[in-house]
Amino acid sequence: MKHLYFDCFSGISGDMTLAALLDLGVPAQYLKEELAKLNLTGYQISVSTARRMGLAGKKVAVKLTGHDHSHRTYRTIETLIRKSALNDHTKEISTAIFYRLARAEARVHNCKITDVHFHEVGAVDSMVDIIGSAICIDYLGVENFSASAVPLGSGSIKCQHGMFPVPAPAALEMLKGVPVYCSDGTGELVTPTGAAIVTALVKTFGAPPAMTITNVGYGAGSRDIPGMPNMLRLMLGETQSVAADEYVWMLEANMDDMNPEWSGFLMERLFAAGALDVIFIPVQMKKNRPGLLLQVLCAEQQQPTLLRIIFQESTTGGIRFYRIARMCLKRSYGRLKTKFGTLRVKILHDGNTTNITPEFEECKRVALEKGVSLKEVYAEVLAAAQGSRAAVSQGGS
Repeated sequence: MKHLYFDCFSGISGDMTLAALLDLGVPAQYLKEELAKLNLTGYQISVSTARRMGLAGKKVAVKLTGHDHSHRTYRTIETLIRKSALNDHTKEISTAIFYRLARAEARVHNCKITDVHFHEVGAVDSMVDIIGSAICIDYLGVENFSASAVPLGSGSIKCQHGMFPVPAPAALEMLKGVPVYCSDGTGELVTPTGAAIVTALVKTFGAPPAMTITNVGYGAGSRDIPGMPNMLRLMLGETQSVAADEYVWMLEANMDDMNPEWSGFLMERLFAAGALDVIFIPVQMKKNRPGLLLQVLCAEQQQPTLLRIIFQESTTGGIRFYRIARMCLKRSYGRLKTKFGTLRVKILHDGNTTNITPEFEECKRVALEKGVSLKEVYAEVLAAAQGSRAAVSQGGS
């Protein structure tokens, strides 16, 4: 399975992304031929070799040859993409990135997405960067994405509405939930276009996954940064056939002196703070004392909060944490007709197998309302689910 890793050690922008993708082996002529399928004129694109602190990569420049109608709406750009002769996969990637941008701009300016007018982002060169990147990703056949933490940069940047601290407001809006870090004296490192590309494509941020690297591409930025090459590095590789859906963190702590009544409160606080799962395992600890092993599964951004809660609400003196991969079945919810009425059920499926399971709270409510046992409600839901599976199988979906 082809995997693309964004190593954003010097940040990310649209032109750096496009250049790095070309450096991975996408022919420049192919890119130009595909871009010609858009009803977009008034520009010329050039691709050259660039060096930053001795490191070689590609540099993309877009030169405007006519008047730039820079105040485009999201709907205008979406229509331009949809009506083009680009393939469906390229259209899907392009519109997903622009939607990410439009949603961020709408939140920043407190308006509807349909009312968003792009300024810098709507300019021809930014459209070439985004749609061109989508063309390259389709050409390379990338199926999964991940990225490093993103440096925020420092200083200020002149935007359409005046001077703003970096990252620009829309870029910072898109970086919500993404691991970032400060970098003094570096200026703008993440542009709105770059933030849109990486956050629209990437679900997992952190170290590169286990993969066999097949190629590495470098995309050069437009200026020099003191102490580091202003480059975006992309790693293209093959992951093992069974690929993780995402990477999460496991937090663990041992406790042999905690009041058992506190464990329920601790669990409630951890779930309320965003833990994906919380379990207690009975263990036999040193000096042959019975104790508890606490395990908490969480996303990286929840880790600091959950660590603090564990220290506050337990007696542990130390917490272990490590990154793990996990694979999840697709989950959805539906409703089944039973003799107790229409009840909500959970549906788990992997494309070949569908499992329909009762929802405990729903069954508990019915058992109390109808004055029947919980196991009777479960049996009825499972019987109805078996009939539903047969119907789904016969329907071919």
